[in-house]
Amino acid sequence: MEYDYVIVGAGSAGCVLANRLSADPSVRVALLEAGGADRRMEIRMPAAFSKLFRTRYDWNYTTAPQAAMSGRRLYWPRGRTLGGSSSINAMMWVRGHRADYDAWDLPGWSYDEVLPYFRRSERRVGSNHGGVYGTDGPLYISELRSPNVVTKAFLRACEEVGIPRLEELNGPSNEGCSQTPVNQDRGHRWSAADAYLRPAMTRPNLTVRTDAQVRRVLLDEGGRATGVECGDGRRVTAAKEVILSAGSIGSPQLLMLSGIGDPDELRAAGVEPRHELPGVGRNLMDHLASAVLLECLEPVTLARAETVGNIARYLLGRKGMLTSNVGEAVAFIRTTPDEPAPDIELLFAPVPFADHGMTPPSGHGITVGVILLQPESRGRVTLDGDQVVIDPCYLTAEADIRRMIAGLRKAREVSQAPALKPYAGAAMAPYEEVDDDEEIDRLVRRHSETLYHPAGTCKMGIDDDAVVDPSLRVIGVPGLRVVDASVMPMLNRGHTQAPTIMIAEKAADLIKTS
Repeated sequence: MEYDYVIVGAGSAGCVLANRLSADPSVRVALLEAGGADRRMEIRMPAAFSKLFRTRYDWNYTTAPQAAMSGRRLYWPRGRTLGGSSSINAMMWVRGHRADYDAWDLPGWSYDEVLPYFRRSERRVGSNHGGVYGTDGPLYISELRSPNVVTKAFLRACEEVGIPRLEELNGPSNEGCSQTPVNQDRGHRWSAADAYLRPAMTRPNLTVRTDAQVRRVLLDEGGRATGVECGDGRRVTAAKEVILSAGSIGSPQLLMLSGIGDPDELRAAGVEPRHELPGVGRNLMDHLASAVLLECLEPVTLARAETVGNIARYLLGRKGMLTSNVGEAVAFIRTTPDEPAPDIELLFAPVPFADHGMTPPSGHGITVGVILLQPESRGRVTLDGDQVVIDPCYLTAEADIRRMIAGLRKAREVSQAPALKPYAGAAMAPYEEVDDDEEIDRLVRRHSETLYHPAGTCKMGIDDDAVVDPSLRVIGVPGLRVVDASVMPMLNRGHTQAPTIMIAEKAADLIKTS
């Protein structure tokens, strides 16, 4: 099985690359996905995404014990199907802030240089103040069809405490509050597989293989990547390039299993080193989330989403509570005037969202999530034999806990604003109404969870810690690139779906012109 390009992973980035590269009929492209097809109803139904967690559509990762978080192991869901995590996420399209990309300080990756790639991907349906969004791309970006009444109250409450309302969330600055733009087409999830992969699958020069887990990258005697080996022993060769789009866990894992990484650590894991690249697996970042959970005084929340009436509204008209993405509104804030841009995100859900949504709510409630946008803590991905070890090292930097405490205070202030008084009641577990910084610190460490945005483990750069160069080529390994969120040098002040799509759109141009 020989192709020009072999892409590993049919997640957000892999779907973009499969489409863009196979648009040239003279090249042969193979896309290999470890998971299966994306046909399950819960993938299409927006509010049902948490029902996909811990199923065969999920890699079902667990972190190493976190010393700064009461010794807990945290659950990390990641998509294992066509579309990857875009098939199991909350569909939020949040590019981030201009400062995010300018701070990467890399040629070709400033905000002004990457903006056209965001716009190339976007098909905005609905408001587009100032022409912020692209309108001709493959990826639908729409407004929620049936936003909850409490979501509208949350946005009014934000304004009452001094957080300005944004006309469009995805402009150069996202400081302020907004209803969340979502990747939906008329109330159905619109994943990267829907947008990019399915339209390309009829092309004779594109081969898509599911249930094809890659075990390692093949390197010739000169150290050039020539293909990949799958778990069943099959080899797929690449005449031009192998492209890893396996995500911030899978891509560094495959590099290390192929002998690319820190030599001493590779030997300790039983892998023979082939190329020394110490940065592989390091620089792991994630958006950590805590929350204020309160009883809702009115029976209007998503706790009643699965009633017969709501199921009928969804099936017959693609409307109602089941079209909710759960995270219906956001506010990006600075906790002190000294912050150059937002350091905390408040994320509103008209439901008590605990245990990743896997435990049905015990009653009506609301959640004001608090997300640390640019953590100073850094973790890593390593190997234990052929298994991956994920250690995000949450809250090991003192500034991170300080910002989280300030964020929880702001979330509580918003929840007590006049607009939410008809809805916000007493605290719901695991949240506790505490005021002392030490008690809030304890709450954060005992109950915070991932917001599902790991990044940085194959860092793009020109320094000693870099894994890929600004053209996303693995340094010192010809014929091999990494294209996914793992190349981000710093997390964006937003969510990672939008920048991952942008990175892949830009990578397609880089590959075609190389």
